[in-house]
Formats: sequence, structure tokens, C-alpha cells
Amino acid sequence: MTSTTAPAPITPEQLHARLLYRDALMLIIDKPAGLAVHPGPKGGPNLEDLLDALRFGLPRRPELAHRLDRDTSGCLVLGRHHRALRRLGRLFAAGRVDKTYWAVVEGGPPEAQGRIDLPLGRRNRARGWWMKVDPDGLPSITDYRVLGRAGDLSWLELRPLTGRTHQLRVHLAALGCPVLGDPIYGNARPDDPARAPLHLHARAIAVPLYANRPAVAVTAPPPAHMQDALAACGMDPSAPSIVPEPVNADRPQQDR
Repeated sequence: MTSTTAPAPITPEQLHARLLYRDALMLIIDKPAGLAVHPGPKGGPNLEDLLDALRFGLPRRPELAHRLDRDTSGCLVLGRHHRALRRLGRLFAAGRVDKTYWAVVEGGPPEAQGRIDLPLGRRNRARGWWMKVDPDGLPSITDYRVLGRAGDLSWLELRPLTGRTHQLRVHLAALGCPVLGDPIYGNARPDDPARAPLHLHARAIAVPLYANRPAVAVTAPPPAHMQDALAACGMDPSAPSIVPEPVNADRPQQDR
């Protein structure tokens, strides 16, 4: 398994190469693992500093419609202007955006598929983004399906029905199968330079952005650091995958 190292700074050209979908309102990119979406207190590379490279002729840069953890890779949605961001915000808040994740976990759930229904709350005030299962917390629901197993690892498909901070990672840890490489909720040691990177990937997203049209459905290829574990669990890298919608030109979109 690949050890964890600080990611190399990503260039605007590399960011362009990770563009999965583009139209007049929305961009979807394949965020690399290790890249924070917001500037952090310790500094370092972050996606917000690169957003000017994704203007594609518009006067303002796009902005994040939601977020992914720094160490989670995959589909990330951006709104290209304020009106688009408001529309996307309403869709995410109403739970109308269908999100699918892949994870490689330690051990695995006893059932081939199921639902994790455990409310989540903050673990403590000092680190408000650390979460725990809390009977008095916010409702949090994740559906899962086992796609493959290999020894002490399992490959899961996850569909979060709510969008709490660290929801998937806390739910899987509570189920007894933490995400491989998770130093907060799993068994990985944060100070171990040889620990595996977090094996959590935002595999696909479907955004019902336009009335009377199918949802914009996009998939992101799994990152290099997950390939070996996924192959061991039965993923065939030569098999055809879901084909994402093409990156489109900035054609006018009609609101209906």
C-alpha cells in the first residue's frame, strides 16, 4: 500500500485535466486526495486558491456547492455564479443530490447490504469537526452495499441519505469496519509515515439541476492509492465503467 506523503501542489493545467463536467451553471471536478477545499490554519495547498483557473471566460470564479474532506477524492460540485450556487444549495439542502461513495474498509459488515441509522453529534467543542455517535445528535443515515471482499478488507458502495460532517467515516467505524487509513475514527496511527492513505472516494454524483431533464450524472475514476485494494477485492480495472457525461461547452441553459 502507498504510504502517506504530502501531496505535490496541483497546477491549473492539472486541475483542468480533472474536470468531469461543465455547463453554464455548474462544474464537477475530480478532487485529488490530500487537497483541502478551504484554506486551513496551517496553510498549505487548497482548492479555493485555484478556482480562478476554472472561470472559463466568466467574470467571477466558481465557488464550492458542497465540500469533501481533504483526504477524500472524487466528485466535487462547483457553482459558476451566485444564481447557480443558490439553486445548487437548495438541491443539496433538500437531499435531492444523489451521492455514491466507494470505500475500502478494515473487516466488513456481516450483511451484504444494509442501512446505518445513527445520529451524530460533535465529539467536543475544541475540535468541532470531530464527530461521534450521539443519541441526542442530528439524524444521520447511510445505505451500504458490499461489492467485494478480500481477507480482512471489504469494498463498499455507500449512499449517504444525510450530509453530516464525517458521516461515512463515523458510521463505518461504529459498524466495526473503519475506512482503511483513517487516523481519526479508524486504526491508522496519525504519526505513522507508512500508513495507508484514506480509502474513501466520492465515486458518483447525480444533480437534478434542470427541470424536465435527467439529472446530470457523473462518475470519477478511483484514485491510484485505492487501485491495489480494489483489485484485491474484485474490481476489474479493464471492465467498462459508468461513462460520465462529457465535458460540455458553455452552451446557454434554459430554465424551465
